[in-house]
Amino acid sequence: MRIGVIGGDPCSEQDGLRAFEAGREIARRGHLLITGGRGGVMREACRGAREAGGTTIGILPGDDDSEANEFVDIPVVTGLGHVRNAIVVRTSEALIAIGGRYGTLSEIAFALIHNKPVAGLGTWQLTDPAGQFVPVIPFETAAEAVDYCEQFAKE
Repeated sequence: MRIGVIGGDPCSEQDGLRAFEAGREIARRGHLLITGGRGGVMREACRGAREAGGTTIGILPGDDDSEANEFVDIPVVTGLGHVRNAIVVRTSEALIAIGGRYGTLSEIAFALIHNKPVAGLGTWQLTDPAGQFVPVIPFETAAEAVDYCEQFAKE
């Protein structure tokens, strides 16, 4: 399974720890990690996955692979800037959103448009204009978030 971890660069220490744990859990279960390939949450998720023996794929916004963090195994150079967020989402079967800013919010929106499950660890909690809860399911631990991704990505 390909699980994306999305979140901010830079990130808080707490979000970095959440990302590291998510990356480690994804790799421990034998899944591929997809990120935006740069710093912050993306770097920490890749670091966690690498330490657990996993494979990391970084979908990069720029024109060369030099912007990839040192834990990206497979850099994908897009030259698309923030538009690459759609590629992160489309490549992933499920996503874990950690913290984040507007780039993360755009990835959440792309995921919901394409019916991809989104687990949240300290991230955006949203409602639609009618006040209905938007399905970014909050979790306390990376293991719970990965459980959710495994369960709902197959549906």
